Amino acid sequence: MPGQGETTVSVPLTPTRSDLYWRRIFNKYDRDADGKISYAELKEIIESREYEHDLPDNVVEKIMVLADKDNSGHLDFNEFVEMMHNPDFKAVFGHFVARYVHSIVPHRGPVDTTVVSTHSKSIFNYSDGTYEEEYSCWPPAICMILISLVEIVMFCYDAAHGSTTAVGPLAKIFIYNPNRRHEAWRFITYMFVHVGVVHLLVNLLVQLFLGVPLEMVHRWWRVSLVYLAGVAAGSLATSLTDPRVHLAGASGGVYALIAAHIATIIMNWAEMEFAIIQLLVFLLLAAVDIGTAVYDRYWGVGVTNIGYVAHLAGAIAGLLVGIGVLRNLEKRKWEKRLWLAAVITYCSLMLAGILANIFWVNHFPATQL
Repeated sequence: MPGQGETTVSVPLTPTRSDLYWRRIFNKYDRDADGKISYAELKEIIESREYEHDLPDNVVEKIMVLADKDNSGHLDFNEFVEMMHNPDFKAVFGHFVARYVHSIVPHRGPVDTTVVSTHSKSIFNYSDGTYEEEYSCWPPAICMILISLVEIVMFCYDAAHGSTTAVGPLAKIFIYNPNRRHEAWRFITYMFVHVGVVHLLVNLLVQLFLGVPLEMVHRWWRVSLVYLAGVAAGSLATSLTDPRVHLAGASGGVYALIAAHIATIIMNWAEMEFAIIQLLVFLLLAAVDIGTAVYDRYWGVGVTNIGYVAHLAGAIAGLLVGIGVLRNLEKRKWEKRLWLAAVITYCSLMLAGILANIFWVNHFPATQL
């Protein structure tokens, strides 16, 4: 029985979805995880680069004056929730919170929660959150931008020397040439060489539109690994299937990014709002490319210069490496087994491809310097 003057705090055994909304917001601003939001914490968050657009400066003082019922200098969770539900506070704070909730709160089914109730508070332990709220502009996603700039500069340099068809001075150094397989850098650097403006623009558009969003969630080094894995797999596979083909273009890396999106959808299915739609879009892209390859192979007129083997190998590498290195926001047992299988499969295929390129000498044309 509570003593005289005490108030009884009613905590539901199962939190409502609204409670989870406010808890997620509260925990974001509770930077030191002490169960309360101080004036100093709010001020620090507002002035930081990460949260500079969440709340205007003049809101902080009003929050403390209106919502800090016990004049403690901070807001506990109950005060925070009461403020959110108090119609008198909507003009001060509600617009910004509503916009924030709309942008980060998952719109899928309820997440798993564990509630520990005490006399004055509830402690919620829930999953890592939705995939969408992991997007961040800091650190900036510049890896794909830098790679694209290098490709543009190299193309322009060769164009200035009279060639846009991968026979310019830089292209001769970096293109994959089966007669120069001993120059190992060519298995990677061919991604900087493009045959014509259209070839360059298509790869630039795809890798920027797909690569930058991946970087914003998974960070540059993970996306770089996926991209380079696709490039390397594309050249290794092409050299084994078409040992007389010179290979140019970033398509292996581009298709690795496409497959990496599929990998992250698989690994974060429950955390993504439109997972099925995104998966269908990427599968449609893959189906169109495969269909085009089959048509060109059996019914096409003339000779095609598109390296479909590099596309396929890059996509497989992107899927396997994506599962291996991209962030998995909520690990499940089957996903751990899938991760292990993907890592073993990728390493085995790459090792086989490298060894075949080194020791299967009779498969390749005689070296011509």
